[in-house]
Amino acid sequence: MQSKNPSESRTVMTDMVLPSETNPLNNLFGGELLARMDRAASIAAGRHSRRITVTASVNHVAFNQAVPLGSVVTVEAKVSRAFNTSMEVYIDVWVEDRYNGTRSKANEAIYTFVAVDETGRPTEVPAIKPVTALETERFDAALRRKQLSLVLAGKMKPNEATELRALFMDD
Repeated sequence: MQSKNPSESRTVMTDMVLPSETNPLNNLFGGELLARMDRAASIAAGRHSRRITVTASVNHVAFNQAVPLGSVVTVEAKVSRAFNTSMEVYIDVWVEDRYNGTRSKANEAIYTFVAVDETGRPTEVPAIKPVTALETERFDAALRRKQLSLVLAGKMKPNEATELRALFMDD
């Protein structure tokens, strides 16, 4: 299977925040944003694997900035790293100021998807070959996150987590 660049999976979804999607403070519901991020990430994972993909986990979500009613919201998702059958998808959320058009990063998230065949069995996915400095940074960090997750789940012994050892131990 030939490696792919993260840009090949890039997915961009832009929409406006409507009144039915807001909380009593007139900001976008967190769950609504999670759903938007999940859809964009699913498309990115599908573009990378060319398979049906399912959400395996939401590894990280940061709600750093409220998204007010009427805002234009852009969700950008890219596969940051692919493992055997799973893919980490990094999601950036941008809010556009409706008066001057400037964009600011409001939120980010990291989801994990698994590619499956028509019977629901996990199937192999292509590797990722990062190109930009940011893609390389996210690619490298993905392995640390995966190892940490495996250690916390008891599926890997801490001394086997090579990337974590390199961060915290002097060997």
